[in-house]
This record gives sequence, C-alpha cells and structure tokens, in this order.
Amino acid sequence: MRRPDFEDLEVYQLAEKLANEIWHIVKGWDNFTKDTLGKQIVRSADSVCANIAEGRGRYNNQDYRRFVKIARGSLYETISWLRLAYILHLETWMSIP
Repeated sequence: MRRPDFEDLEVYQLAEKLANEIWHIVKGWDNFTKDTLGKQIVRSADSVCANIAEGRGRYNNQDYRRFVKIARGSLYETISWLRLAYILHLETWMSIP
C-alpha cells in the first residue's frame, strides 16, 4: 500500500514538526497552564496538519483550497497562542533554540 501523498508535502512536514514541538512544550507546563492555554495551542497546531491532510484527500482542487485556507487560519491561531505563551514567560517555551 502506498503512503498518502500529503506526507511528501513540505508544508505538511513543517506543520507536523511544529505540532510535535508544541506537544513536547505543553507537556512540561503546570496543570493550570496545560488545561487553559495548552489545550488550545495543541488543538490549533494539530489542526494545521489535519486540514492539510484532509484537503489533500479531497477529489477536487476547490475542496483542497478550502482546507488549506482552514489550515492557514489554524496556523494563525497557533501563532497567536505562541505569542501569548511568550508574553506570559512560560519558561519551557522560551528555552527552545
């Protein structure tokens, strides 16, 4: 069986790497921070990957473009949460090279 072709997309690979990094970061936060900001940032980062993959599996370019736009929205949401984490001085986030 062939691998899904979305795995070959550089944008998907980058989104997956970002989501994995965020999971790693959030796991180090205290329970309150995980339950509030952490859940939101994990969901938004995971959504970027999921929407790219789902859009790639659609049968026409119009559907694919729609899912890519949703992924872009999730990416912007993720960036917003990352900015907040930085502003709040969440040390685990700030220590990433």
